[in-house]
Amino acid sequence: MSFFEDLELATADERHYLLSAPIIQDALDGRITRPQYAAFLTEAYFHVKQTVPLLMACGARLGDDREWLRQAVAQYIADEYGHEQWILSDIAHCGCDPDRARKGTPSAATELMVSYAFDTIQRVNPAGFFGMVYVLEGTSVALATQAANRIRIALDLPDEAFSYLLSHGDIDQEHIRFLEKLLERLGPADRGIVLHCARRFFYLYAQIFRTLPQASTELRQVA
Repeated sequence: MSFFEDLELATADERHYLLSAPIIQDALDGRITRPQYAAFLTEAYFHVKQTVPLLMACGARLGDDREWLRQAVAQYIADEYGHEQWILSDIAHCGCDPDRARKGTPSAATELMVSYAFDTIQRVNPAGFFGMVYVLEGTSVALATQAANRIRIALDLPDEAFSYLLSHGDIDQEHIRFLEKLLERLGPADRGIVLHCARRFFYLYAQIFRTLPQASTELRQVA
């Protein structure tokens, strides 16, 4: 059994906790509201815009003995650069003001997840960041395209409001295959921190979904 398969089995409970978040079930059932979708995009903006800084911090902390991993980080940077701009465009196509996200601050749940990622890179082991990659990209592959299609129908929004979800559903399938090969090259200590961090990131990412506004929240549309 590969380490990637071990990782999937070892994090089954944490994955279930994330996927059972009420707003995820609402989205898949077509019951999500525009305020909920806009709130999801806003929090996505706050953590996605930290992806490249996190990758840069990770690469800087890797020693020469893990140069191959630094090369993988460089590829991820090229792939991920500027994706937060897609989210701002999606927010605008929802009828909301993207400046509220651009000039705003993240929720406590989002801030804590990003802070934990930086802390792990700087204080523990930079390889732990790939636990976050595993959680976010694995969740995207499992849900993004399906959720986008259900939300689009339920809210009667244009395709342009789903560039983040639809693009990541496809892109992250390639990234998961790349990640699987990368994780197989890790040594025991790095594998241990990836597993530990994956469990933590499933919980932290779940908190973002579980603290999103309920369906009664008003949509603040652009005047």
